[in-house]
Amino acid sequence: MKMADMIASNYDLILMLPRFGIPLGFGDKSVRDVCRDIAVDENFFLMVCNIYTFDDFRPDSEEVAVIDNRLVVEHLQASHRYYIDERLPHLQHHLDHIADRVGEQQAAVLKKYFADYCREVREHVRREERNLQNPLSELRTQNYQKGHDNIKDKLSDLTQIILKYIPGERLNEEMMELVFDIMQLSRDLEKHAEIEELLLLPPEDYQLSDRELEVLDLVAKGLSSKEIADRLNIAVNTVNTHRKSITRKTGIKSVAGLAVYAMLKK
Repeated sequence: MKMADMIASNYDLILMLPRFGIPLGFGDKSVRDVCRDIAVDENFFLMVCNIYTFDDFRPDSEEVAVIDNRLVVEHLQASHRYYIDERLPHLQHHLDHIADRVGEQQAAVLKKYFADYCREVREHVRREERNLQNPLSELRTQNYQKGHDNIKDKLSDLTQIILKYIPGERLNEEMMELVFDIMQLSRDLEKHAEIEELLLLPPEDYQLSDRELEVLDLVAKGLSSKEIADRLNIAVNTVNTHRKSITRKTGIKSVAGLAVYAMLKK
């Protein structure tokens, strides 16, 4: 497949290229040729692209086994730099511009909320970086999905605050752009967590977390994501993330199938 055609099929993938050191201007070259030109592991690159493109994609254990863990670590570190050095400053620029044009109290609250969020993300990244420096035998026992829930929830909350409570008569276009960028970052963080979970955890550690078991039980009882979020006091987006993770880990997609699985697990 041509690299340009693959990117055109999912524009989110263009954000992956700098993390692999792939520049634009690849003409009609195939994915294989582009990867070979700059010494990028083609199988790992395609695996990451599949994770970003398909919510239910789950690589076979044999495919994961042949991927050099150092490539995974380097990719995760490149993603961390992207979040800290590019995305957060970009969101900060938009948010400051909006805050300067609303009421003083609203501006102070928005700026404090985002400053606290940025500190939390940086601390989260520092913890991950320390984990990535551990021996791989220790690294592979980490459950990374939980660590991203809180920062994703706060992004979701910021979206709701902007959509519902910030007057946008004069700033409508910029506010829409900010909301779009927040949603894109939220999805990127979700896929980042999936890469960690899918490619760093060995099959024997690939089991449902306690929270996922709680969500599974409520799904099996017929509750909607909104009802589950209210019952567990978590964000709807977090519930949906857990549901996707449950599907990836079990290979079961339907509610009826998950209900049967839940009964068999008891």
